[in-house]
Order: sequence, then structure tokens, then C-alpha cells
Amino acid sequence: MQDSSDNVGNPDWLNSIRWTEDGLVPAIAQDAETGDILMMAWMNAESLRLSAEEGHAVYWSRSRGKLWRKGETSGHQQVIRDIRLDCDNDVVLLKVDQKGGIACHTGRRSCFYRSLENGQWVEKDPVLKDPNRIYRSK
Repeated sequence: MQDSSDNVGNPDWLNSIRWTEDGLVPAIAQDAETGDILMMAWMNAESLRLSAEEGHAVYWSRSRGKLWRKGETSGHQQVIRDIRLDCDNDVVLLKVDQKGGIACHTGRRSCFYRSLENGQWVEKDPVLKDPNRIYRSK
């Protein structure tokens, strides 16, 4: 990613985004090297601004109603290499380096680990680390 001061010095760039009525935009995290889609989450203007400033993914947790720094509990941070906006200005793409190789809270590399087969969702990707070991209380 370019120097963050060049990217975010003037917050007008946030005005280009078509936010939902709730002030959110979907954000897709993609592995910068492989192109694998790792996860989808939501961002508000503050989380997107912080992500651009800090160089690490910060999302908006709808269930908790607060900012969520990816990896704050698990250690599986996403270091941002590039931030892109789609042609309709309503989806953000984060090209990231996924620390620890795990993006999903289930302990898998990607949140997209199920495939539709004969009308059933079939788990295709293995659990790399037991979530109980990732998120156990310290």
C-alpha cells in the first residue's frame, strides 16, 4: 500500500463511497498473493479510514455494534497491501497479507469453506486450528 499519509490525508475520498442506509459498505478481504477470497465483513467510514491509516484491517461488527480490529483476539491480523473500490462505489476490496494463514473464526483459511453439492452445503476446507485454542480465555 502506498504511504498512508498520501492515501488518507484528506478524508474526502470517503465521500465517493455509496454507503448503505446504516452507513456501512461491504468489504471483501482477498489474499494479495493467491487471489483467494478470505472473508466478507462490513465497514463504516471510521473503520475504513482507520484501516487506511493503520495499514491493518478494521471492520464494523454489526452484532457487537463496535469497531473490530481483525486479529485483536486471534492474532490473525490482515495487513493491507491495497484498498480498491468497485465500479458502483458500493463494495470495498482489501488485498491483504493474512497473518497466521487463518481468516475465519472457525479456524479455517477462508470463511468460504462450504460448497453447494446436490442441494447440500458440504464442507470442503479443513480446520487448520481448533477455534477453542484460538479464542480461549487468557
